[in-house]
Amino acid sequence: MHCWKSEALRRLRCCVGLVLLWLAAPLAQAQNAADLLQLRADRVANEVVLSASVGFELPAVVEDALMKGIPLFFMLEADLLQERWYWADKRVTGVQRQLRLAYQPLTRRWRVNATGVAGGDSAQGLALSQNFETLAEAMATVKQIARWRVGELAESEPTSKYRVEFRFRLDLGQLPRPFQIGTIGQSEWDIQTSGRAPVRAEASK
Repeated sequence: MHCWKSEALRRLRCCVGLVLLWLAAPLAQAQNAADLLQLRADRVANEVVLSASVGFELPAVVEDALMKGIPLFFMLEADLLQERWYWADKRVTGVQRQLRLAYQPLTRRWRVNATGVAGGDSAQGLALSQNFETLAEAMATVKQIARWRVGELAESEPTSKYRVEFRFRLDLGQLPRPFQIGTIGQSEWDIQTSGRAPVRAEASK
């Protein structure tokens, strides 16, 4: 009888442990996910500019890769859509921006490079580079997007309604091949978020 009770208690403890692990898994994934804290699209004259704020913390395994000299690439994408009640919404423009975050061991500084991708900002000659003393300062630049030009409405009707769909993600395809394989199924590397916002008309003067 004593052996039977001990075996039953052991099995109960195992079941409880598995349940706790199962409950903790979504929480861990939620902590690694990114949040879109703010998203706004404004029409300034004939241009549409986007501002956004993304909130997330780099997991330890990702930060460790940075410290070892592996750069991270964050991809920003924005589509400008014209809303149409009689048909599917019309895609006016689509732009992309890539942010490269890297640690420089010799200077012990952090660098963020911003470049346009696939005919978006690259058409405007965008190629910005900034150095920072700390990772926190560099990440603040990655997380804040200010007045990003995402489209022009010069030939559109002023009464039409528009919205911007925005996407932000850590681009795992830019990692070295061994790291790409190692990140498969690892939620720590799944950093992404998305959202949409109506285009606000320019404030009257």
